[in-house]
Amino acid sequence: MSDSVTARPRPRAFWADLRFLLGIALIVVSVAGVWFVVAAARQTAPVFAAATTLLPGEAVESADLRVVDVALGPVHDSYATPTTLRPGAVATRVVRAGELVPNDALGDAAGVRSTTVVITSASEVPATVGTGSSVDVWAAAPRERGAYDTPRILVGSATVASVDRDRSMMGATAVAVEIVIDRDDVAATLAAIADGSSLSIVPSGGAGS
Repeated sequence: MSDSVTARPRPRAFWADLRFLLGIALIVVSVAGVWFVVAAARQTAPVFAAATTLLPGEAVESADLRVVDVALGPVHDSYATPTTLRPGAVATRVVRAGELVPNDALGDAAGVRSTTVVITSASEVPATVGTGSSVDVWAAAPRERGAYDTPRILVGSATVASVDRDRSMMGATAVAVEIVIDRDDVAATLAAIADGSSLSIVPSGGAGS
């Protein structure tokens, strides 16, 4: 009779099975997390984009907006939607055509302190200046014999509503610029126009320029 004894396989430790199950669980959780992120990224909601450039103080109607479906995630509530637009809303700042419309870019007419005036620039208006541009209005008060005082900033960071470039028959350039200004600046602006001050439009380099 042989003295050799056949070795039996040792039973697998419980902790090894537990580690295997935990690994499977982590894989499932990881796959589920990736799926959730992808699914959330694909979820879109309707918000407003500006169909035309919106200017401060300008009444905003449905024709000025278009509905777009975008995936904004948690910041969705920061933008205007068809359900949040109130009748009589006005723009409180410049929103360029094609941009999404933030809620804080719309307000009530009662709270708006801006208005528009038209000035004629004595100097050439840069080609880069257009609707929505931010500009400074410089004024030089008239003196005797066609001379003018040193120019000074009359209105800073005004918003351009429109620019009408038209050449006179004498070849001089006369550019009528409609600007949006604070009501507190209206009196000084009208006084400068009335006394024949030389007015010039200069890009301010601020937002919207």
